Amino acid sequence: MNWIIYTILALVVVVLGGAAMLYRRHCWDFADKSLTNTLEACRSLLALVGHFQQHRGMSSALLSGDQVFRTRLDGKGREIDALIPSLREVAREEGTRAHPCLTQNDLALFQFQWNQLREKLCGLSVEQSIAQHSFLVDQLLQWLAALGESRIEVLLVDRCARGQVRNYASRLPALTECLGQARALGMSVAAQRGCSAVARVRLMFLVARAEALLNQAKEAGGRGPGVEKAELAVQEMARVIRTRMLLSSGISVAAQEYFDIATVAVDSVFAWINESGTMLAAARNGKANSGYALQMQSA
Repeated sequence: MNWIIYTILALVVVVLGGAAMLYRRHCWDFADKSLTNTLEACRSLLALVGHFQQHRGMSSALLSGDQVFRTRLDGKGREIDALIPSLREVAREEGTRAHPCLTQNDLALFQFQWNQLREKLCGLSVEQSIAQHSFLVDQLLQWLAALGESRIEVLLVDRCARGQVRNYASRLPALTECLGQARALGMSVAAQRGCSAVARVRLMFLVARAEALLNQAKEAGGRGPGVEKAELAVQEMARVIRTRMLLSSGISVAAQEYFDIATVAVDSVFAWINESGTMLAAARNGKANSGYALQMQSA
């Protein structure tokens, strides 16, 4: 009689163990899909950030009298229009959650504000254009940081990996924005061949802020082939601003040359961001260091 009881108990243990394994597998599959979808959403947001930053810089040059950028500005606007719809599915999915990072209403308002900016751009001052562009970029950065904190960080148990997430979704995007604002303001300075006291102070602040963010990102786990390249490009942009824009001898850099130098710096940081995203995706697939172990998503 006892052997029957033992047999039944053994079967129960096997069944429960199998059920636990299946549940764990389901949870890991869910986490895989969640991370993949979130990283794809982040890539769309990052692409939009980059395009808006370039549109802002070109707008500054155009509004300062440099007509070279007019055609490129129109093309950049079309690129932005083509990318915004990629966020609709993200907003729809987020709208089903208790605490969404982005809603369909948020996205609709964002697109309306962007359309308004395009329509009235030619009537704005350089300062107004930079401010309105920066407002839209800040909204994108807020959505990006929220996705990083609420949808990616919760999957990670390793503190170093969380540092990479914050580099990917917060610190490095903020660095591109400092550089992007410095590019836009510097484009106006170079096009006008003059730097006001206000512009001088702002450029000095943006350069200092960019250097601080760069150091923070390196300390938080910045490594890989793109890190040194980004550091050198940011240093070169800072050098040009300090020595060819802010000295009493005057402006010695043309708008197109400065745009190219600044764009290399911004693009190098975006390349660093892409490397960080690749590392996070590889971590989910078990290709990275075991310290990147992921746990089941709790939200």
